[in-house]
Amino acid sequence: MTDNLRDIPEFIEKELGESLHARTEALGTFPYHDGTFRELGAPDLCHIIKVNSKPGVKETSSYHYVSGVDASSSATLAAYLNSLTYALRCTFNSNRSFLQEHPTNNLSLYFRYELPIAGFECFKDESHAWFSKGASWRIRSGVYCCYNVFSRVDVRVEVKIPGGVESYAVNMRGERQDATAAIWHETYLSALMRAILYSDDANYRIPGFRKMDPVPDATAEKRFFEVAEHLFFRGWSLGSNPEIQIPTIVNNHLTAAIMKYCQESFRYDLATKFFERLLKHEPDVASLLAQAYIGTDEELKAINVLYDALKEVPQSYALLHVQSDFLRGKGKLEMALRLSKQAVNCAPSEFITWSKLTEVYIDLGDYESALLTLNSCPMFTFNERDLQRMPKPAKVHLPIRSDIDLSLIDDETGREHEADPALLRLPAPSLRGTFASAYSLLTRLVAKIGWDELLRSRSTVFVMEEEYRQQKEAEESVRKGSHSHRGRGPSEEEYRQGQDTYDNEAASGDVPTRDQLLSPNGTPIPIIKISTESEREREQEEAEEEARVKAEAEAAAATVAETAAIAASTTIATDGVEDTGDQSLEDIKLDDMSINSDKDKDEDASAKASDEAQEEDSNGAEESSTGAKETADESTPKPDQSLDDVPLYSVKGKSIERPSVAAATEDDDDKENSDEVELSFSFSNKRLCDRWLDNLFMVLYEDLRQYTIWRAEVQHYSTVGAAYRKSGTDWEIYGDLALRLHHREEAKEAYQRCADQKFSAKALVKLLEIYADEGDLHKAMEVSIKLCVYHERWYNEAVFPTAVAYNLNKLIQVEGWAKVHNMLIALNTSPAVYKLVSRYLQRAKTFEVPGHGR
Repeated sequence: MTDNLRDIPEFIEKELGESLHARTEALGTFPYHDGTFRELGAPDLCHIIKVNSKPGVKETSSYHYVSGVDASSSATLAAYLNSLTYALRCTFNSNRSFLQEHPTNNLSLYFRYELPIAGFECFKDESHAWFSKGASWRIRSGVYCCYNVFSRVDVRVEVKIPGGVESYAVNMRGERQDATAAIWHETYLSALMRAILYSDDANYRIPGFRKMDPVPDATAEKRFFEVAEHLFFRGWSLGSNPEIQIPTIVNNHLTAAIMKYCQESFRYDLATKFFERLLKHEPDVASLLAQAYIGTDEELKAINVLYDALKEVPQSYALLHVQSDFLRGKGKLEMALRLSKQAVNCAPSEFITWSKLTEVYIDLGDYESALLTLNSCPMFTFNERDLQRMPKPAKVHLPIRSDIDLSLIDDETGREHEADPALLRLPAPSLRGTFASAYSLLTRLVAKIGWDELLRSRSTVFVMEEEYRQQKEAEESVRKGSHSHRGRGPSEEEYRQGQDTYDNEAASGDVPTRDQLLSPNGTPIPIIKISTESEREREQEEAEEEARVKAEAEAAAATVAETAAIAASTTIATDGVEDTGDQSLEDIKLDDMSINSDKDKDEDASAKASDEAQEEDSNGAEESSTGAKETADESTPKPDQSLDDVPLYSVKGKSIERPSVAAATEDDDDKENSDEVELSFSFSNKRLCDRWLDNLFMVLYEDLRQYTIWRAEVQHYSTVGAAYRKSGTDWEIYGDLALRLHHREEAKEAYQRCADQKFSAKALVKLLEIYADEGDLHKAMEVSIKLCVYHERWYNEAVFPTAVAYNLNKLIQVEGWAKVHNMLIALNTSPAVYKLVSRYLQRAKTFEVPGHGR
């Protein structure tokens, strides 16, 4: 005799009640402990204590996780605990029990499996042998724990056998309180939401998790909707999926559970009846009701409901999104775009509004706007599912039912679990929440336009790192040049370096001449000659130099005055000016052609020329011919340059009017400002790419690189006629990779190769979805049979909602119930397997899934 339960998983505790103590601590924040349930809470916990009738034998305790149990009252939970008393079984202590290693949901622990042997009667016989007087183990007491997400308390039912039943609630401080009728309503709905929403959630999988059917019959369904209606307007307090930052009445876990229940059974009539009763209390409910109407092909009703609701709450992004999705389905993308933009304005802090706008841009083919919108998405931290930490158990008991055909899920080939390290290091599978949604949008983009075009669009709308570096270097060089032109004196370090250089040159006799040394403003720097000449000779040389400079200045002033007189007496034609060698005339001509229109060129040019002549006559003595020539050269367009291409700063004012030094400084200032405008102009319509999106581009690159290598290898082996071999795990990863990149046919091929080489529930679920979408009934039923056996093996007794039920309902809706049932019979399965699969078909008929009468 042993103390294990028959067909039910168990975690044997090292100390009595340690799992209950760990759950109590998980409710709140205690010293040296961090953790509260942030989502819908942990799975229900069932804890039992078993005693032996023989004196001196130590009591043992165990626990297991369970979901789908009716938690509407203490009586229903006590009934479940009482049912465990009939599950104690007898086993022979033989050497046929062995340790089997099995990877369970990527956990590093290995569990001890006590495998039943077909030759022994005690594993097959359904008689009451283990209830005989010889049974030495019995259940003394049990505690069932169910988390109430509304009140944030843990409702517990304690049963003593024989004895009474006690129910109470434990709050976040670990204190007991009474379990009122209102708390039981909340607890019942909390348990149902966990069972529905997390039925196939990969993040909510733990070993030894027993799943029951949460809604087994029509009576349970009716109660579910009654309680949901009673607590509907408190649903916003439950939280929501990761894409929603602020839960609302229509975006929360409760509405998600209701919609999932109705959508996966294609029974939208339930949703319409439910939301019609709630619409009179809250106009936002119209978004959910409209979705239900669209699901029942009553589009006119949906439009009328949306119209009336938007008149009351025009700022509801949920209503705008339903309208936008409807218009996208009808091909009215421009109208959908306007609605999506309005939704963003209504809720700019929500991820879903920006992601919806990105989807519309992708549909429109405006990929650059799609990238900019995606970059604007607010990203939120992903909260992991509430899975409480438990002490390490002394032993794990995971039994296998004797009536399961293990050949359908046989997975003994260890080599098929090996994988290429490069594939295991791909970062995309670890993305969660908003980051996974954003990555899905990015893969849609690359599937539409390709990697090269995506990079081009990225460089068009975002500032690239190389561009930014060149921009900073150019700005720095312009800034340094402007400082030097503004006559900034040398720094102390520069002065010392120059002095040392000069001393070295003077010592070598290679001293620069006076004309070679000019200050930043263009004037000569006086040179002190270190020699044995007398002071008189030095003064004589300086006087001669000053006289020479003065003579050159007077000659320049005379030249400018003569040029100005000629300009005043010259008539300028509208079709151009002959080259007279006077650069100031060309400057006047440029200003006239740039500013005046073609009709009044004659009048403006004549008036401007006379004005310029008068101004030049008065200021000509202060203008040097060199400065006038340089200014005119800068403002004159080149022969191959049109006047429209001349920068505006080159024709601002009359630069010839300014003195040479001031003109150089101001012209340089204008040049600097214009250079800064030109340098930053390429960034004026660009955005800085957020770090998270930049990381997603790298993630996408890794995916595309591995996908390209894989397809190139397949093509190469196909060309040479050789077999392309990979392990089963490799094929599974390749299937996920191709599916992420929206290559459905390649993903299907990879999953098929994986399923041929090893048993993979993940690959089979993906294949079932593909076959159901393609309408391949035969292959879909074959995959469904394997998945049903797999679920039964791992204690998943829930029929709905599951991936198998959803896809079978889809086939029933298309093909009809009779055809699907006949296909199951034609596959000639064993009676036990037929019984497992027929539960899904029977439920479809009981709950009147569309197609059940055909």
